[in-house]
Amino acid sequence: MTVSVMQIFIPATIAFLIGIALTPFFTHFLYINKMWKPKGGKVALDGTPAEVFNQLHEEVGVPRFGGVIVWGSVFLTAGLLQLLWIFFPSAFASLEFISRDQTWVPLGALAVGSFVGLLDDLFEIKGRQGLKLRIRLGIVAIVSLLCAWWFFEKLAVVSISFPFIGHPLELGIWFIPFFMLVALFIYAGGVIDGIDGLAGGEFSIIFAAYASIAYFQHQYDIASLCAAITGGLLAFLWFNVPPARFYLSETGTMGLTLVLTVVAFLTDVLGGGRGVTVLPIIALPLVVTVFSNLLQVFGKKALKRKILRIAPLHHHFEAIGWPSYKVTMRYWIVGVIAAIIGMAIALL
Repeated sequence: MTVSVMQIFIPATIAFLIGIALTPFFTHFLYINKMWKPKGGKVALDGTPAEVFNQLHEEVGVPRFGGVIVWGSVFLTAGLLQLLWIFFPSAFASLEFISRDQTWVPLGALAVGSFVGLLDDLFEIKGRQGLKLRIRLGIVAIVSLLCAWWFFEKLAVVSISFPFIGHPLELGIWFIPFFMLVALFIYAGGVIDGIDGLAGGEFSIIFAAYASIAYFQHQYDIASLCAAITGGLLAFLWFNVPPARFYLSETGTMGLTLVLTVVAFLTDVLGGGRGVTVLPIIALPLVVTVFSNLLQVFGKKALKRKILRIAPLHHHFEAIGWPSYKVTMRYWIVGVIAAIIGMAIALL
């Protein structure tokens, strides 16, 4: 029991320390090279300028690429522990967490999503529009298709579990499109990265919850990976609380949402839990973010008026007068409560 607990805590601690150590050098590089958007402002989902957001936030002068600290810390932690295991197998056998059956796929999803997001951020700072939304959605769809195929073909997963039901719901071949829809939906929630400290706090809560779920399922490699991601996120958050030194941006949100989707499915029938059906609960702030955007689009298209002052919902709270720190901390509180409820249901 002690060894397995340390297998979770040590990767989280190492990732946090690596992130804390790298960030001063990394942010110095970002500021020296002016790695931010040359022109402030955002565009709404319907293509018009997001006037209310642009009044609330001025993005020029704050670098992007904060996600590099998160995934960089994770990969450095995984590589370090793997090397220590190779050279000192008796001492570090329980700490390395790169494994074919548990972490190859989520690490691959994290790598691809982070790299594509990095390209998008590079286009942004060069004054271009960045990768178009349909291209980013297409890449998420392709990556999730490959992951879904791995689950379906290699792991023989064709069902998902539900709480209070004695048997899994069989999806058959429809498991693949279902997986892709979940991935696209969670990716859409990545726009929660809009207020200093909000995204970092919420993602750290979510991955800490899945680390706990995987731990109690005895999927220790998955738990270690989620713990390392949590550690990297906390290092990022240390420098992202107001005033933010940098933003998580696309290189953070795309990789994190893709790996979150994979982890949710790994902690479902494979782990004897309900990782997928509790995902909307544990990731409630992301779900609310997506639905608030959809509600706003519906209002503009069908009702010819805005339902919210601005979407997503966290910016609506800002627009009606909540200070940004109040929005962030209340989201954190809701996120913690939702994560506790989700963990309880997942482990029933």
